[in-house]
Amino acid sequence: MKRRLPRPQELAPLLQFRKPQVNLKQRRLESALTIEDLRRIAKRRTPTAAFDYTDGAAEEELSLGRARQAFRDIEFHPTILRNVAEIDTGATVLGDRVDQPFGIAPTGFTRLMQTEGEIAGARAAARAGIPFSLSTLGTSSIEDVKAANPHGRNWFQLYMWKDRDRSMALVERAAAAGFDTLLVTVDVPVAGARLRDTRNGMSIPPALTLRTVLDAVPHPRWWFDLLSTEPLSFASLDRWPGTVAEYLDTMFDPTVTFEDLAWIKTQWPNKLVVKGIQTLEDAKSVVDLGADGIVLSNHGGRQLDRAPVPFHLLPRVAAELGNDTEVLLDTGIMSGADIVAAIALGARFTLIGRAYLYGLMAGGEAGVDRAIEILSGQVSRTMRLLGVTSLDELVPRHVTQLHRFGRGVS
Repeated sequence: MKRRLPRPQELAPLLQFRKPQVNLKQRRLESALTIEDLRRIAKRRTPTAAFDYTDGAAEEELSLGRARQAFRDIEFHPTILRNVAEIDTGATVLGDRVDQPFGIAPTGFTRLMQTEGEIAGARAAARAGIPFSLSTLGTSSIEDVKAANPHGRNWFQLYMWKDRDRSMALVERAAAAGFDTLLVTVDVPVAGARLRDTRNGMSIPPALTLRTVLDAVPHPRWWFDLLSTEPLSFASLDRWPGTVAEYLDTMFDPTVTFEDLAWIKTQWPNKLVVKGIQTLEDAKSVVDLGADGIVLSNHGGRQLDRAPVPFHLLPRVAAELGNDTEVLLDTGIMSGADIVAAIALGARFTLIGRAYLYGLMAGGEAGVDRAIEILSGQVSRTMRLLGVTSLDELVPRHVTQLHRFGRGVS
């Protein structure tokens, strides 16, 4: 091959210099292409106890690992030669429009992860046109969340405490503030054994032990934010001297039954969804009680380790009950492809918890925006590659679940 020196005019098109991003936060977030990328950034920027509270699960963390593996063990079956130039990722969920097939799940102690907390999540959800769920154990008030998301969809998650009057006072406040859906969580008769939290001495607020002081050294910004903003407060109390697990065990009511659920429904004027369903039989029971929806969930693996994988339960529950109620799903979702697979197998909607919190810890409100942007982009791309233009076109034939376990789901 004959060689020659390149001419300047030939080099010019190759010399493209990207404008430098001087905003360090934006540069950091733009470098994240997946939720796992946000998780790695969050881990670097957050003290161990706070990060592990989000990242961890119960006991050996088998339930969480299996849930994530279930999504990895799917095979998509695309259709070809479809016009997918324009797609619609929105749907009607629990009576109103959503712009994406996922919303933000309720998470406890959120300002402990990053001081912008639930307000960052509510604002990001408003921009994205998706619901935001506030936990009973949230660190922002019902009224503040409504102010942050005044025209969007706000959902309130209820733990039934031993103090029933106090629980229902929160429900009344949520109704008065215009929250459109109540998520009644039913898989917490007692707190799960979250061993990371116990080993870290996770308390509310974090105690300044020698261990936490040493852990603060590589995380000065996190501690500065915590100590220079409003003190943490909770829907249930302002301060607790023990660990998170000890606090939860003092609050959760192990006597709650189906009769209590029926009574709660009579007290709530809007949509009621039961969260924490793990068997088809229980799903049928709450639908018979008049629930508007169910969430197949094992609490992100944070309650009973070795609990059923919600994604494995989904096809059977959706096939038997999908015409009678709206089936939602959470636990293990880390990508838009996971969300698309869930919709194809019969879920009406999905909820993201850790994925949102990784974004929050990585960059506050901008980090939540980035998490939603990543998931939304993955949803759109996966739909196009499957050859579908709307969520209604996603059907079970688009997905095969590859089971690693030697028995079927009961």
